[in-house]
Amino acid sequence: MTYNPFDGMFQLFSFLFPLAFFLLFGAILVAFIGSMVKGARQYKANNAAPVLTVEAQVVTKRADVSHHHHTNRNGFTHHTSSTDYFVTFQVASGDRLEFEVPAGEYGMLVEGDAGQLTFQGTRYQGFERRGAS
Repeated sequence: MTYNPFDGMFQLFSFLFPLAFFLLFGAILVAFIGSMVKGARQYKANNAAPVLTVEAQVVTKRADVSHHHHTNRNGFTHHTSSTDYFVTFQVASGDRLEFEVPAGEYGMLVEGDAGQLTFQGTRYQGFERRGAS
């Protein structure tokens, strides 16, 4: 029988390929579970936090647009997008807090607006603009 150097490589590949697959699958699973645990902890922390109302000013606004591509069984691609809206408020202490806000409220807020910000933990509850003086 003759020596074939590729025999060893094929044996190595047949061992490493499944190992790499399971390591990658495990890493994705750990990241997914970690994300779920983090979300549950944040939800619990928000529920335990007091609802606060403080003087604040709108500092900046931003929109985060996500594009999604879906391909069905027939090969047709469907494109969708979603937008998350964020507003940064500055409170009297100088701290800045960024919250995700509903689209309708995002459109009504203007940089420089001052008023009462209500929030609970990382949850935005509302902003009541101070009347003109």
